Amino acid sequence: MTDTPSPLWTKSSYSGSGGSCVEWAPAQVPTTGIVPVRDSKNPGGPVLHASSTAFATFVAGVKSGDFGAA
Repeated sequence: MTDTPSPLWTKSSYSGSGGSCVEWAPAQVPTTGIVPVRDSKNPGGPVLHASSTAFATFVAGVKSGDFGAA
């Protein structure tokens, strides 16, 4: 068994101080090609693992308003 270091989580630059934030672990991407994503309100909860291509497509869609207004 190998020890895998815990991801270094980063909050979205669009997050305010309201606590409803998305966190991701960008340091994992170069070695795995996978982007871990979690809800900052529940750091011990589930983690979504998206391919870097899927994550980039999602971020582009958010920026262009493809998902509507919050």
